[in-house]
Amino acid sequence: MSFIKELGWRGLIHNQTPELEEALEKGMVTGYIGFDPTAPSLHIGNLIPIMLLVHLQRQGHRPIALVGGATGRIGDPSGKSAERKLLNMDTLNVNIQKVGEQLSKFLDFEQGENKAELVNNYSFYEGMGALEFLRDVGKHITVGYMMAKDSVKNRIETGISFTEFSYQLIQGYDFKCLYDQYDCSLQMGGSDQWGNITTGVEFVRKMLSEKVHALTTPLLTKPDGSKYGKSEGGNVWLDPELTSPYQFYQFFLNTRDDMLDQLLKTFSLKSKQEIEALLALHNEAPHERKAQQALAIELTNRVHSEEATKLAIEASQFFFNKKMNQETFMKTPAEVLDIVGNEIVNFRIEKSQLNDNMNLIDFISGSLLESVKIVDSKSDARRAIKQNALSVNKEKSKDFEAVINKTDFVHGKYLMIENGKKNKFLVIAQ
Repeated sequence: MSFIKELGWRGLIHNQTPELEEALEKGMVTGYIGFDPTAPSLHIGNLIPIMLLVHLQRQGHRPIALVGGATGRIGDPSGKSAERKLLNMDTLNVNIQKVGEQLSKFLDFEQGENKAELVNNYSFYEGMGALEFLRDVGKHITVGYMMAKDSVKNRIETGISFTEFSYQLIQGYDFKCLYDQYDCSLQMGGSDQWGNITTGVEFVRKMLSEKVHALTTPLLTKPDGSKYGKSEGGNVWLDPELTSPYQFYQFFLNTRDDMLDQLLKTFSLKSKQEIEALLALHNEAPHERKAQQALAIELTNRVHSEEATKLAIEASQFFFNKKMNQETFMKTPAEVLDIVGNEIVNFRIEKSQLNDNMNLIDFISGSLLESVKIVDSKSDARRAIKQNALSVNKEKSKDFEAVINKTDFVHGKYLMIENGKKNKFLVIAQ
């Protein structure tokens, strides 16, 4: 199946220049997508353009990931209602390194004629002066052409600086430089980038008298029209320090039924037949969420690792296993309890503070250790015990004189306290 046909059945084509498919059929094409390094990590919104590069490489073409060391200092006005905060070079360089590491999990940068390239567009402008830029770049695109772009028109009333107004000139010049240095003849991106991308096509035509191509993919939105890709806490990042593998896994596991078809086609590398079979399986028993689980496993494996996925699944089972008792809790691996401790309220104490025969009521009320205050007072602790609401390591506590010993800490480190069904706490002895 050709690149265009592959994207077509997946619903990943929004617009394209007329002769692109013909160019792809003639042989290997080099295509690029730009990535904004203004954050220390890519997020799942970036997965859509990443998947375009993945499919391009899988079909025998060469992908280039262009990181904006230069454009990241300017700010793309597309889809923005206000000016971006400008970053210094040190911050951008750290972000660029992290972005490159994340992209290497999806693209092959090592082997083959069509191995991927990571290019920093700062190299195109280093040493170029303002007068040189205005003469060699600004001369080729008219103000009228630039003003007609939606990314500019949408900002006229609220205001747009010359800095962001000039962004499309830089993106257009990027295309020219990539064409010169890498024989790159295709630029891709989201549908909101069509204006900037076609400026690049026009720029190469005027400056080099060469024909290059463009392709955009639809923006991924929820059924209500809102932007897809954020959780309650904000962006879902690819960096495990910003979004844990467990949270990442849970995000896709909780995919709405009415988005399954679109998300599988967009993010999964499964074939059309495999996806159709998975959706049919889901329709037979939606409550089992087998398609959501398949999507969550595939993406967590790719973004993080199989081991991280395994632990995320075990942590999910820990939280939702209604049959868990003290015996099964005591057998929970330390790595899973580490994840649990990051997802619920935790109290960290020194192991030297632990003794045997510590009164439970004193312990959870903060009377014994000030760093542990699970209930507001001793009377609240007694009330919880009387109401059969208090559990220690998944076992109900029914005795006002109950004690906690060092041996109650699983792996010598973890003690779980629950006050009712929703209030879960983990005490971690370090």
